[in-house]
Amino acid sequence: MTCEKDISVNGVRYRFPARPIVVICNDGGDPAYLEYALDNGIVPNIARFMKSGFAATAQAVIPSFTCPNNVSIVTGSPPAVHGISGNFYLEPETKKAVVMTGPELMRAPTILAEFSRNGAKVASVTAKDKLRQQLGKGMNIEGGSINFSSEKADTCNRREHGIENVLELVGLPLPDMYSADLSLFVLQAGVKLIEKDRPLITYLSLTDYIQHKYAPGEPEAIHYYRDIDAIVGELDRLGAVVGLIADHGMRDKSNSDGSPKVVWLQDALDRAFGKGTTTVICPITDYFAAHHGSLGSFVRVYCTDSTTRAAVMRFAAGLPGIEAVYDKETASRLFELPIDREGDVVVISDGETCIGTTPAAHDLSALGDHPLRTHGGLAESYVPFILNGPLNDAYAKRAAASTLRNFHIFDFAINGVM
Repeated sequence: MTCEKDISVNGVRYRFPARPIVVICNDGGDPAYLEYALDNGIVPNIARFMKSGFAATAQAVIPSFTCPNNVSIVTGSPPAVHGISGNFYLEPETKKAVVMTGPELMRAPTILAEFSRNGAKVASVTAKDKLRQQLGKGMNIEGGSINFSSEKADTCNRREHGIENVLELVGLPLPDMYSADLSLFVLQAGVKLIEKDRPLITYLSLTDYIQHKYAPGEPEAIHYYRDIDAIVGELDRLGAVVGLIADHGMRDKSNSDGSPKVVWLQDALDRAFGKGTTTVICPITDYFAAHHGSLGSFVRVYCTDSTTRAAVMRFAAGLPGIEAVYDKETASRLFELPIDREGDVVVISDGETCIGTTPAAHDLSALGDHPLRTHGGLAESYVPFILNGPLNDAYAKRAAASTLRNFHIFDFAINGVM
C-alpha cells in the first residue's frame, strides 16, 4: 500500500503525486535540435507542451557528460552531493583510471529509491546498461518496482529487474546498441509500463547516438525527433505528467576539412614538462566510445610532485581552443563537484574544440565520414526543460526568479505542475 506522505530526498520535499510522473532524459538533446524541429513542424506534441505547459532553458551539470547528469537528475542534486563527477576518473588510492558507473560510488539516495521505499511503484528504463545499477540503486524491486536497460532487455528477470519477457511486452526486437532504436525502445517501454502497471514515478533515459552522429536538420535527426514526439504524445494521452530534460548538449568539433579539432593535451604537457609528470584523464570515456572516440570538452590533469599546478594551468590556458582552466578547489566550487574526486587541474575546451590525450589513445575509425560531434564543456551545458502542464504560482515565480538546473525536473514535475 502506498504511503501518501511527503518524502524528503537530498533536502527537497516531494509530495505523492495524484497522477503518474514520467521524466525523460533526452541524452545529447541540444537546444539546436529542438529549435530545428519546432521551426519545421516536426514535433507537434512537444510544441503543444511548450505552449500550454512550461518551457525554459536549464543549466546542466559540468562536466556535461552522461553519468554525472543522469545521477544529478534522479537525486535532484549536484555531484558534490551524490559523488558522481564523470564517466571515468582516477582513483586516488590506486592511481588507476576506473569507470565511474558503480552504484557503490554514489553518496546520496535517489528520488526513485525513496518513493519506491515508501510504497510507490517506480520504473527506471535506460538505454545503456552502464547506468542501470546507479539509477536503480536502493529501489524496492521485491516490492514491485522495475529497473532495466534496452541494451540488455532480453536478459531481464524478476529478481534483478522486477520484470521479465520485456521484448514481448514492448513488442520490439532487441535494438542494436549503436542505433536510434536503443532510445525508441526505452520510450515505447515507458508507454507499455504506464498502460500495464501504471507506475507512479517513471524515469526514461535515452542515448545520444543520433546527436553524436547527425547534426540538426539531417534526415536521421529529423526522423528521430519525429519518433520521439509521437511516443511522448502517447504518454501525454495516457494522463501522465511528462517532463522532458537533457543531460547535455552536443556540438560539432571539426576543422574546415572535416577532421576532428582536437587539443592533444597529454602530448603537449609531455613536451612542455616531460613524460610522467602529468596524467590526463578524459572523463567522457566509457564502453560506448565508438561515436566519440573518448574525445570530450572537459578533462582532468593529475600532476606529480615535480610539476606545479600553476605551471600546468598557465601552459594549458595558452593553448588554442581552450576556454577555461581551473585548479581543483575552484572547479569544485564553481561546478559543485566532489573535491576528493577532482583532478589537480581542470581544462575545458571551447564550443568548437575537444580535448584528447594522445592520438594513439583514441580510436576514431568508427566516425567514418561523419564529423566529430561531442560534449562535456560549458558550450554543451544548456538544455531544454519542458513540462506538459502549466506550473502553479509558487513554481512559476521560482522559475522566473532563479536559474533552472536540469536536476530540478523531478521537483517541478512532481510539486510544480498544476
